[in-house]
Parts: sequence; structure tokens; C-alpha cells
Amino acid sequence: WMAAGAIFTDSSGEVLIVKPTYKDGWEIPGGLIEEDESPAQACAREIKEELGFDFVPGRLLCVDYLSNADERGDRIMFIFDGGKIGERIITLPPDELSEYRYVDMSEIPELFHERLARRIPKAVEAVSRGMCTYLENGKEI
Repeated sequence: WMAAGAIFTDSSGEVLIVKPTYKDGWEIPGGLIEEDESPAQACAREIKEELGFDFVPGRLLCVDYLSNADERGDRIMFIFDGGKIGERIITLPPDELSEYRYVDMSEIPELFHERLARRIPKAVEAVSRGMCTYLENGKEI
């Protein structure tokens, strides 16, 4: 399966993260790509559903292939540039997300599963470098 999300930052460069109600841990905003939906379309839809505002994904920052290591099947994750959050008003769906916050990059390893903890810094780095990064299981090859 495939999923798409976005990296949003605040004015100080901290990354927006969300806490799902249906599982432990934190995530970046985004979710599964549905049938006949492109990664960019899925990202826009998920941001509207999760954060409550219309969104057009920016540049693709990262593609991460995840092997079937945990028997969930092979996966491909896409991360798009969400830009600065600015004055957008965030409205969380209470049945899906319980909270959001902004975190410094130094907090990422303790808050995320190791593959996502490796993916987020690479996506943030891609913003400043003006590039897209390809990863396998959260690591550059």
C-alpha cells in the first residue's frame, strides 16, 4: 500500500506533528492513498480531513520504500512540502487525532518509529536543498 503526508513548519522551523487516537505514537499529517487517487490528491484530501483546511501540496520532498519487514506488506511513502503553517487554523477530527504540536528536530527520534524518525529529517533537509530524496526503509541508498 501507499501513503502520503506533508511536512509543515512554523516560523521557527519546528515541524508540525499529530497524535492519532487509533494507535500509539505521533505521525506527520497525512494518510493512506485510496484507489484511483494520486499521492498529491491523497495528501490534499488527508490534510483537509485531519487539519481542516484546504491544501495544495508543494514539491515532493521524499519517497521511502518500506520492505515487508513487519508483514504489513511492501509500502511506499510520499512526503510533500507543506510550507510554513502561517495563520492557518487547525481543526482536528476528534475521532482520529487527539492533539498536535510543533517539535524541534532533536525531539524526532524519541517520538517516532525509527523509520519515520529517519524519514522526517531527510524530508526537512530536502526543503532547504530544493531536492527530492529517495529512501529505502528510512535510509538513503
